[in-house]
Amino acid sequence: MILSNVYRVGSKEAGNVSISNGLIADNAVHTAHAPKLVFDDAVVFPGLINSHDHLDFNLFPQLGQHIYHNYTEWGDHIHRNYKPEIDAVLDIPIGLRAEWGVYKNLLCGVTTVVNHGEELELKDAPINVIQQCQSLHSVQFEKHWKRRLNNPLKLAAQVAIHTGEGTDEAACDEIEELIHWNLLHRELIGIHGVAMTPKQARSFKALVWCPQSNYFLLGTTAPVHRLKDYVPIIFGTDSTLTSNWNIWEHIRQARKTTYLSDNELLANLTTNPARVWKINSGTMEPGNDADLVVARLKDGQNTMNSLFDVNPADILLVISKGNIRLFDEILYSQLDDIDKSRFSKIMINNVYKYVYGDLPGLMKNIQTYDQHIQFPVTSS
Repeated sequence: MILSNVYRVGSKEAGNVSISNGLIADNAVHTAHAPKLVFDDAVVFPGLINSHDHLDFNLFPQLGQHIYHNYTEWGDHIHRNYKPEIDAVLDIPIGLRAEWGVYKNLLCGVTTVVNHGEELELKDAPINVIQQCQSLHSVQFEKHWKRRLNNPLKLAAQVAIHTGEGTDEAACDEIEELIHWNLLHRELIGIHGVAMTPKQARSFKALVWCPQSNYFLLGTTAPVHRLKDYVPIIFGTDSTLTSNWNIWEHIRQARKTTYLSDNELLANLTTNPARVWKINSGTMEPGNDADLVVARLKDGQNTMNSLFDVNPADILLVISKGNIRLFDEILYSQLDDIDKSRFSKIMINNVYKYVYGDLPGLMKNIQTYDQHIQFPVTSS
C-alpha cells in the first residue's frame, strides 16, 4: 500500500509513505501494482501511544466538584457523593466497558494504549493494547503493594504505578516510600508525579504525564519542564472519570503549559513511549510497524500547528500494524482491496467514518444496561 501526496510533520512538500507486510517500507521497494490511496491536503504521523488509560473506566462522566489535595481525598469524595452514578456504570459488563475504552482511543488516532489495572480479555482489538507490565494502583489503594512490588517472580516486568498524585506533603512522601521499598530495583513507570522532585525522578524508568486529569483533580500538573532532564516523559490520558474522551484536548492543554517544546510533546506521544514500552513503532522509519494516522491539513497552517489542531473528525485514516482500522468516507471509493463488511459506519461532528468492527452494535448493547450513557459518536 502507498499513502500518496501526504505531508510529514515538519515537511513543506508532500510525498509518499509505503507499507509492506505490516511494516513501513522504503518507497523504492514498491511497484506500480501496489494499492494506492491519494490524499489532498493531509498530514501523516506515527500513531499516538497513550501510556496510561483505565480502559474499563471510560463510560464514567467526570466526577468531582472542587480542587483536591490528593487522589485519596478525591476518591473518598466521589464514593460518598456519586455512589448511584458509579454503581450504574459498574453494572455494565466489564468486557463492554473495556471494548468502548479501546474504541475511544482508536477514534482519536491512538494505535497503542497501555491499560492500567487488572488484565482485560479483549478479543480482536483493533489496536495494540499493552497489558504485560505489572499494574499496581498506588501506595494508598493497592493492598499488599510492598509484597507485590518485591515479588521475585515479577522481576523482569516493568511496574506501572500511580505516585505523587497530589500537591501536599503526603503526596511527596508517598514517592519517597515507593522508592525506599523498591528493594529489588524494579523498573518503575510512575504515573502523574505531580509532587515529584528531580531527585526522585532519577529513580524511575519513565513518568507518565496526564495533564488534563491533574488539572481537573488538583488544579496543577507535574513539573515536567523540571523533570524531563532526569526521567523520560511519556503521555497519558487516564479515564473519563477525570478527563475528556478526546486525547487531542489533553495534548492542546499540555501545549498551553509551554513546559515542553512542540517536538518534545510529539516525542512524548511517539518515540519516547515506544522505547519505554519496547515496541516497534513511534517513528516512520522503514522496518517499523506501520502504525500511522493521516489527518486533514488545515488551510494556512504549517504541519506542526495543523497536527496540534487535530480532532477525531479530522482523522482520515488510522492504520495499525499495516491494517486499516478507521477511514473517512472520502476514501471509500479508493478502498477496493479491503473487506468493507468488517467496518461499521459512524458519525463524528457530522462527518462519516468507517470503523473496524461493530461499534454501533457495541454502543447499543451498552445502552441496554444504562440508557443514559451518551457517546461522542453516533450511528449512521
